[in-house]
Amino acid sequence: MVEKTDLRSLLVLHGPTLEASGILGFLREHFEVSLADDLDAALEAMRGRNFDAVLAETAYFLPLERGRVTQQAAVVLDTLGDGVCVVGPGGELVWANRRLRGFSAAVLERLRELCAKAYHEFAEAGARGDLRGRRFSLLPGDGSYFEVICSAIRDAQGVLRQVAAVVVDATAQRRQQVKLNAIERAGRELVCLDDDALAQRGASERLRVLQERIIRCSKDVLNFQHFAVLLLDRQTNRLDVVISEGLSGPDRKGELLAGPEGNGICGYVAATGRSYVCPDVGRDPRYLPGMDGARSSLTVPLRLHDRVVGVMNVESDRPAAFGEEDRQFAEIFANYVAMAMHILNLLVFERHSARTAVSGSIATELAGPLNDIVTEATQLVEDYIGQDDLRRRLGPIIDHAVEARRRIQQLARGEPPAVGVPPERLRPDPALAGKSVLIADDEEVIRQTIRDVLAGCGCVVDVACDGDEAREMLGRTRYDLVLSDIRMPGANGYEVFASAKAADPRTAVILMTAFGYDPHHSIVRACREGLTAVLSKPFKVLRLLEECRAAVCGPAR
Repeated sequence: MVEKTDLRSLLVLHGPTLEASGILGFLREHFEVSLADDLDAALEAMRGRNFDAVLAETAYFLPLERGRVTQQAAVVLDTLGDGVCVVGPGGELVWANRRLRGFSAAVLERLRELCAKAYHEFAEAGARGDLRGRRFSLLPGDGSYFEVICSAIRDAQGVLRQVAAVVVDATAQRRQQVKLNAIERAGRELVCLDDDALAQRGASERLRVLQERIIRCSKDVLNFQHFAVLLLDRQTNRLDVVISEGLSGPDRKGELLAGPEGNGICGYVAATGRSYVCPDVGRDPRYLPGMDGARSSLTVPLRLHDRVVGVMNVESDRPAAFGEEDRQFAEIFANYVAMAMHILNLLVFERHSARTAVSGSIATELAGPLNDIVTEATQLVEDYIGQDDLRRRLGPIIDHAVEARRRIQQLARGEPPAVGVPPERLRPDPALAGKSVLIADDEEVIRQTIRDVLAGCGCVVDVACDGDEAREMLGRTRYDLVLSDIRMPGANGYEVFASAKAADPRTAVILMTAFGYDPHHSIVRACREGLTAVLSKPFKVLRLLEECRAAVCGPAR
């Protein structure tokens, strides 16, 4: 009696003993039996079907076991994700698994050449006792990339017979590495802002060079066609667009702040420091329109020393255009952008601070000698009463020494006024006469100096002592020209520029900055929107007049 069992299907290797004993008949009554007449037939049946058990005479046991192991190994090799093959001495393909058979003819041809080369290297190395494998790179020319690892197949006597090769498709990893290398090169280009040629340029030019580099690298390396860089103003918590290509930044009335709610994706990223992939802008309540026809977006933080200093926002007209790899690449590039912005600011600030320090040192060093000149010359004038010729010659010397002392002291304070032609020597200028001009600067000496110069040329001049007063005056009066300092109490230079253009797009605007210092990136932002010129203090009166003439006589006027 046969007990209940889970066995259902049996493979029986037909042999004389089983036939004579009558066991086959018994098995057929209780199981589903498949017969194999020889070992090859049994192995073939096992390859095509799974059996619950195999019944064979003892003589067939070891060959069946070896065949079963070989079959399992063949199945494993055939289902591997990498290509595996055996190649003969002349490069002939002896065996290949399913993955390798799917490679293109160009890859297979190049693979046979590499394996033939490896065979000859193994033959030479074997004589020296070197049994190490060989590694090759395979580039068929279609943009794909494979890594090939070859091993020698030797017989029991150690004689080289064939070459086994494992072929790994590393195209994706290769492309990723190439892109990472490109980003690194682009990043190095961004942060190399202290070369001699760039150092000689003004602040607006240096910022413009940085903007051009960021745009070029974003397009060429990352294939980002529509993006904006927004910097965070720590004092106001406001995000300001400083660079934009293909979009104007988030379309929002009022200020865009760094906040997790109510300030769009850019505000969320700036507040949390977490990147944000938006696969469908139509379904994301945080998205604020920035690009016409946008379908998806990617926003990453700009970090500097683990501190968020802004965001980079990228948009596409394709849905789900950005994946995990894009996010990683964008984060790496954004760090370089933050570093470049920081370096540029440091260079500007250090230049400003260094010149102020140098001016202070010069003022200290020269104060004594200049005082001595004034004292000695004054004493000579008093000693030689009646020597009118000597008194006339000493008078200008005293005046020049006093003026030199005054100007050096102004330099030491970091806000030198315009220098050059004295205002009293100016005459009405046909290009400037009758033009209405607003001067906005929180330094009285600069306001008065520029007012005297332009008034002497026939301009009708108003002055504002800070940015807020300038904006109020722009709301009441129409001006032909506005000259505004970049850094003032209240509104900054860009905000004065924006107010002037909003009041009358024809109004020319010139921004002024002490030694190129631009803490709010007013120059870059205003240059994108029609800034007329930039004057870096100290500037000469002739330069001031040249810029003013060009501004009021430009093609837009």
